[in-house]
Amino acid sequence: MDSTPSVLFVCVHNAGRSQMAQGFLTHLAGDTIEVRSAGSAPGESLNPAAVEAMAEAGIDITAQTPKILTPDTVESSTVVITMGCGDACPYFPGVDYRDWKLDDPAGKDLDAVRSIRDEIRSRVEQLIRELVPAGQ
Repeated sequence: MDSTPSVLFVCVHNAGRSQMAQGFLTHLAGDTIEVRSAGSAPGESLNPAAVEAMAEAGIDITAQTPKILTPDTVESSTVVITMGCGDACPYFPGVDYRDWKLDDPAGKDLDAVRSIRDEIRSRVEQLIRELVPAGQ
C-alpha cells in the first residue's frame, strides 16, 4: 500500500485559492505528497491575479485548469482542505477534513491576492511539517 499522503484542496471555482495551495504544495513537497485540487462549481479559467501572484513567488500555475469535485477524488484523499465550500464536499469516514477560512481572491486586486497567497503558503508549510516526517 502506498504510504504517500494525498491532499485535495477544494474551493468553489478551483480558480484561485485551491490552485495557489496546489501550486505551493507541489513546489514545496515535491513527490512526498500527492496533490490535487477541485471545485464544487469550477470556473472556466484560473484567476489572472492568482496566476500573477504565484509567478511573483516563482511558481507557474498556468498549466492548471479548474476541475470538478468528484466523490472519488475526495474518498481517495488523506486530507481534504476546503476553502469556502465545505457543504458541497461529500463526506467519507477516514478522510481528514479541514476548513481553511481564506478570503476569495475573485475580483480582488493584486495586493489583496498577495496577502491571500502568503497566508496559503504559511498554511501549506505547516501542513508539510505535519504530513512529512523530518528527514524524508
